[in-house]
Amino acid sequence: MPVSNEQGGKKVVKGWGVRVCLEFSAAHHIRGYDGDCSRPHGHNFKLEVEATVPTLNKIGIALDFKDLKKMTKALIDRFDHQDLNTVAPFTDINPTAETLAQYFFEELERQVAANTATANMTLKRISVWENERSAATYGQV
Repeated sequence: MPVSNEQGGKKVVKGWGVRVCLEFSAAHHIRGYDGDCSRPHGHNFKLEVEATVPTLNKIGIALDFKDLKKMTKALIDRFDHQDLNTVAPFTDINPTAETLAQYFFEELERQVAANTATANMTLKRISVWENERSAATYGQV
């Protein structure tokens, strides 16, 4: 059961956090950018998905990682080894780490809401890492 208390005048709800990371490789270029990224180049992207769960199930698991991984993998599979600029919705918007994070968050949020295995999960944020030093995050930051 989640625990609530006050800290510095703010209500704090405690629960469990879960995180999964998956990778995909893709090329892209940033239209209208004045620099190297305007040319086609590739990344081994890492998608980091963070969620919270208020309660554990009867055997002490917050969420089966495989359920979240399966939904996330299904989402990124259509982008793996593709030129992101040729895959909707990025034919019309730049496939930056920021727009990728927003797209993946919104799509995964819809899937989470429709899946009974993740019914008690709240998607918190998604980070898209272009390399080990650079990421953009969308969601609750």
